[in-house]
Amino acid sequence: MAYDENNIFAKILRGDAPSIKLYEDDKTFAFMDVMPQAPGHSLVIPKFPAENLFDLDEDYAAAMARTVKKLAPAVKKAMEAPGIMIAQLNGAEAGQTVYHIHTHIIPRWDGIDLKLHAREMANMDELKAQAEKIMAALG
Repeated sequence: MAYDENNIFAKILRGDAPSIKLYEDDKTFAFMDVMPQAPGHSLVIPKFPAENLFDLDEDYAAAMARTVKKLAPAVKKAMEAPGIMIAQLNGAEAGQTVYHIHTHIIPRWDGIDLKLHAREMANMDELKAQAEKIMAALG
């Protein structure tokens, strides 16, 4: 499958689709997942046209890992979560639904189940409030 320049994450990177931005540098972009599995669910994407890990340039893979490492503690702190799940899915069979490589940062609490992946849109005001907390925790 060839990279689709019209996937939603490519559109977000071009500014053709809205997002609630958390962080950006020269190689990565982080934003709130609009179909979160838990409050504070965030995504990190590289600014590189790759469907999955196998297509990703090594420098962008390293940059994505650095951004995840920077953002995950802020998500954990902001959401007062005792745990954080980091997930990166490759291919439909693994559960990937958007074919631009991305890493999920999902806060976790004991006894609270995750919502189904990519099923239900969140309230945008709630996402914006969560984003403000996360950005404050980033410093």
